[in-house]
Amino acid sequence: MKRVPILATVIVAIAAAAMVSLGVWQLHRKEWKEALLARYAANEHRPAIAFPRFPDDSVLFRKASGFCLKPVKFQMEGAGRNGFRVVALCRTGAEGPGMYVQLGVTHDPHKQITWKGGDVSGYISHAPDHRALIEGIFDQRPKPLMLIADTPPDGLAANPPPDLSAVPNNHLSYAVQWFIFAGLAVLIYALALFRRNASALADRGDHR
Repeated sequence: MKRVPILATVIVAIAAAAMVSLGVWQLHRKEWKEALLARYAANEHRPAIAFPRFPDDSVLFRKASGFCLKPVKFQMEGAGRNGFRVVALCRTGAEGPGMYVQLGVTHDPHKQITWKGGDVSGYISHAPDHRALIEGIFDQRPKPLMLIADTPPDGLAANPPPDLSAVPNNHLSYAVQWFIFAGLAVLIYALALFRRNASALADRGDHR
C-alpha cells in the first residue's frame, strides 16, 4: 500500500475546511438576513419619517416623505410585466446628495415625463444599482435609497406595493452548496487514493 501523499492531502484538507467555513458563514448570514427581514416587515407599520439624506438600510420599507425641488434627470428601469419604472433624480437643495423618486410605471419606453417636482410621499427602497456583479462584490459602498411614490403623476400607473419577497434570502441554499462541495472534495480525493492503492496492488500481483 502506497503512503498517503502529504502535500496533496494537506491541500485537500485546507480546501475542504475553507468550504465548511464558508457554509457556516452562510448560516450566520441566514440568521442575520432573517432578523433584517423581520425589521423590514415591522418598518411597514411604523410612522412615516423624512426621507434620509444618506443611505441607511435600516429604514428600508418604511413610509417616508420628501420634497423634490427640481427633477434633473429621468430614467427608465425594467420592471418585468409591469413595463418600465420611471425614476427621477431630484435636486433637494443647493447642496447634498439629492433624492431618487420612483414616480410610477409605464409600458411606453419613450414616455415623455412632464413632472416638475414637489412633495412626494411613499415608502423607502433601494435605487437602481447598475454595478456589475463582480464590481458589486468588491465595491462595498452602500446602495443609494429611493422613495417609491404612493401617487403617480398623470400618465403613469401606480407603483406596486412593498414586497418583502423581493429581498433575497438564499443563504441556506448557499450553505448547503458549500457543505456539498466540501464533502465531494473529500470523497473524490478518497476515491483517488483508493484507485491509486488498488493500482499499486495490481502491479505487485503482476510482478509475482
